[in-house]
Amino acid sequence: MGKNYIDIENDRGEMLRYRKHVNGRGLIAHGAKVHPSAIVESGAYVEPGVLIAAGAHVGRGVWVESDAVIGQNADIAPHAHICSGAAIGAGAKIGVRTQIGMGARIAVGSLIGDDETIADNERVATDRKGLRLAA
Repeated sequence: MGKNYIDIENDRGEMLRYRKHVNGRGLIAHGAKVHPSAIVESGAYVEPGVLIAAGAHVGRGVWVESDAVIGQNADIAPHAHICSGAAIGAGAKIGVRTQIGMGARIAVGSLIGDDETIADNERVATDRKGLRLAA
């Protein structure tokens, strides 16, 4: 059995240690909090300060930047990018290759489709079909 962590140098020349999450083998940085029942698939990166709640699913190749919050039972599809300080509400679904901007807020139960871009600090709420609701 191989080691359960990996060290990676960031853009500022600092070494960050990532451990492999028991559910899915995604890489979790030291300082991130991931509930044991959450799934973080292989190839996903979770940066320091991130909070991932119970039952959440983070797909392959997803990058969750520092201080983001992923709510209970949220589903992040493969290759999505959750920027720093963003919050994904409980039960929300984020599509494949979608980018959620810095400080953006996705409401509980919202559906964000594939290949979408949510702007920095934008607030989004949708119905179950993904149609945007008035703010």
